[in-house]
Amino acid sequence: MKLNELKYVEGARKKEKRRGRGLGSGLGKNGGSGNKGQKSRSGGKVRLGFEGGQNPIFRRLPKRGFTSHAKNDYDIVSLYLLDNFEEGSEVTATLLCSKGYVSGKLPVKIVANGEVTRKLNVKVQAFTKKAAEKIAAAGGKSEVVALIDTTANEEK
Repeated sequence: MKLNELKYVEGARKKEKRRGRGLGSGLGKNGGSGNKGQKSRSGGKVRLGFEGGQNPIFRRLPKRGFTSHAKNDYDIVSLYLLDNFEEGSEVTATLLCSKGYVSGKLPVKIVANGEVTRKLNVKVQAFTKKAAEKIAAAGGKSEVVALIDTTANEEK
């Protein structure tokens, strides 16, 4: 059996009804749209959440909570991933990006998930207190560096 010899089983596919093709098409005078009204006319669709003029549910329900637009988003890196680097190496955001641990679009934050056993010099934008303590306990250094603005160099 070849792909070009495959056929559908009898009754597996139903023919699509062709709307607006006259009385003999089986859909009669109005083509399956019913009589009159917005939904029978061309382009007659209602938007998502529309309830026929009644105050919609998303406007009736109380709004709660607050979303801060000034929050800091970070690419998160766990401590155990730092053990993949060589002893005494300098770990930066660009190095983490080249290894595929972060996207490179956001500042990097090291979190204390796991353990680090190697002496590393880690230079990223943020650390949790526990992560900085664990890096220091392993004999390494954790240094907070400012986020470099790459757009400033393009103008010159």
